[in-house]
Amino acid sequence: MPVQLILASASPRRKELLDQIKVTYKVHPVDLDETPLPNETPLDYVQRLAAEKSAACRAQLKTETPVLAADTAVILDGVIMGKPQNQADALAMLTKLSGKTHQVFSAISLRGREHSQAVSITEVTFRRLTEREMLAYWHSGEPVDKAGSYAIQGMGGVFVESIKGSFSGVVGLPLFETAELLSKQGIEFFK
Repeated sequence: MPVQLILASASPRRKELLDQIKVTYKVHPVDLDETPLPNETPLDYVQRLAAEKSAACRAQLKTETPVLAADTAVILDGVIMGKPQNQADALAMLTKLSGKTHQVFSAISLRGREHSQAVSITEVTFRRLTEREMLAYWHSGEPVDKAGSYAIQGMGGVFVESIKGSFSGVVGLPLFETAELLSKQGIEFFK
């Protein structure tokens, strides 16, 4: 089956989500500086990164094949929570998220016949976490490379009291918005 698009991400979760909707793709991750710009809002941040990733991938490959890129950020009280640098950083993030509602912004960028973008914003509420379980979670290895130090689709799902919005958006690729962009550019899914 011919490749329908290029995924500008090495994320196994994004690959699983594309597999779920039966889109054929090749993977070509791009490495960009993901530092927020001064005074950049979280929404502008995820949209900019997704757009820069799709543009960089398309330029590197010099291809006409559509390129899909995404960026996901965990936001608490208007502040972007990145990936933890170490155990202390992860525990500090989880402590801040404990017993609170935060937002997860997932932006997608599709460069095909035209450039189109979409954003999913989801509210996630954590139950109160104990120090012991946060430490055990860190030692599981799961939070190491995850925004906000947790994976909703993994063991971190036990911390989630409620979610309002897109589960797949929290995982890293909002399927509703992705399918809409694919349809608008004539890319079929479920094949």
